[in-house]
Amino acid sequence: MVPDISTGSRTYGLLNYLYGPGRREEHTDPHLVAAWMPELAPDPGRDPTATLKQLTDRLDLPVLALPKDRRPARHVWHCPVRTAPGDRHLTDVEWAEVARRIVNATGIAEYGDDKACRWIAVRHADDHIHLVATLKREDGRSPRRHEDGIRAQAECRKIEKEFGLQILNGGDRTAAQRPTSAERSKAERTGRTETARETLRESVRHALAGAASEEEFFHRLAEAGLRVEQRIAPSGDTLGYKVALPDDRNRDGEPIWFSGSKLAPDLSLPKIRQRLDPGLLEDDPVTDHGDDRILRPAPARRQALPAAERAVSILDGDDDEDSSAQLVGVGELLDALAQTAPASTRRELAEAARAFERATRSHICAERADNRAIRSAARGIIRAGNALGKGEDGGTTAMVLSTMVLVTIVAARWHSARGHAQQAAAAQRAAQHLRSAYRSAAATPMNAMREQGRRLPEPVRERYASTLEAALSEQSDSVRREPGWDALAATLDQAERAGYDPDALLQQAVEWRELETADSLTDVLVWRLRRIANLPATMAPPRARTDTRATQSRPHPVPPLAPEALAVTHRTEPHPGGPRR
Repeated sequence: MVPDISTGSRTYGLLNYLYGPGRREEHTDPHLVAAWMPELAPDPGRDPTATLKQLTDRLDLPVLALPKDRRPARHVWHCPVRTAPGDRHLTDVEWAEVARRIVNATGIAEYGDDKACRWIAVRHADDHIHLVATLKREDGRSPRRHEDGIRAQAECRKIEKEFGLQILNGGDRTAAQRPTSAERSKAERTGRTETARETLRESVRHALAGAASEEEFFHRLAEAGLRVEQRIAPSGDTLGYKVALPDDRNRDGEPIWFSGSKLAPDLSLPKIRQRLDPGLLEDDPVTDHGDDRILRPAPARRQALPAAERAVSILDGDDDEDSSAQLVGVGELLDALAQTAPASTRRELAEAARAFERATRSHICAERADNRAIRSAARGIIRAGNALGKGEDGGTTAMVLSTMVLVTIVAARWHSARGHAQQAAAAQRAAQHLRSAYRSAAATPMNAMREQGRRLPEPVRERYASTLEAALSEQSDSVRREPGWDALAATLDQAERAGYDPDALLQQAVEWRELETADSLTDVLVWRLRRIANLPATMAPPRARTDTRATQSRPHPVPPLAPEALAVTHRTEPHPGGPRR
């Protein structure tokens, strides 16, 4: 059950909408289910003699009784309350109880208070009601509605339990502000798929991903086509900023501005300054010494892998502040990937980044922790530009997405262990979108590897089956039945040709991280092997084998992992009941 509190200035306008047909003729049988005093509240939905103006005048009476200078500018309190999809439909009597409990919990009309605010509850659909109140009590005072949104949420959790409804996750006041109903209406009227607030929030996040300085951040905002206005102190220092879409204007033709803090708690200028690090410029792999030295999308994605793996290791540790900082960096890395992804994966990656944005914020402070490595990785991906959906670009995209699925799963586990229900759910949603993006990105390179694996001589394939048996004795049979077994055999063959010991290499890949959360063991192992052995992310056309290594001794041993990779070689147990990778 979801309450959504907002305030406005026009009682009649709101009632006209609630009792009207709706924007898509979706309102049916609008009527009152409860009111401050039912005998004093005319119901235009059921009483043919009642009018909207009569109901408006009754609600507004305590406000109009005050001198004009004491009337609040926004005197209308509005709170839709909606059940979750799949919940049973409540009766009018049940909705009336819900309404009375919420106005009591929020301080609008506490039980037994005969001087409380006037309010009504309108129902025009099966799954929700609208609570409307005017924010002056009968005695002329204002209601005590401090933190009314939090109190409404808490009461809804109790109602859900008592009514046998779905128990939704509670909030912790770190979520971004949701669009108002007016903003959503405007988006619908103008044909936008999302509100201006949501578009601006994503644009600001994208501008911040891997940015090293305020100047770069504001330059990226301007490059994105946004209106940007900085608030400058007499000293010349920037105190804040606000942004607007070029074509989003009010009735007077003026831009509709949003400050960073109105977009999300962590997008205010002081919060942004805590992220920015000029030291990123020292690590910037992009130079101006010619195209041959400019980092390209495929290497940029490979260079992001150690930072993502380090984030996994830290999230499995005990330093909550460092973990919180890594989550912020993971959010920037996802934003960077979403901006530069091939067309085939861009939509799912954008949804993953939007979902994970909620998982980057909690009450755990991360002000002194170091996330330069992962922010530098995001910066490198942004600076390298858009990746293609084929060749090495496509393969390394699949490689990094395979790792990012693990990162988001571990993030969900970290939040869940700390009681951050909304953040854990957001990380799980991000993981689902990343799985979809991975499947799209991996299709072509994995098919090529499978084809190569099927061409291997049978004795060679059997030898790699023995290698698999030694590394994964209990799971080897199920792995060989997976569609990706041929790709795994091809990868072991390619590594052996490059001088690696396939037995040692596979054992290292198996021990690198737990495998229980993998949807496909073969896919995970293929990308781990290619990452450890620094093999290309795509397969060259198959060539005939000219060696006889099936009967030869093993080649050189596997070189040790880099220090940042060694940090994640320990095995960890999966979170019980957690999402599957």
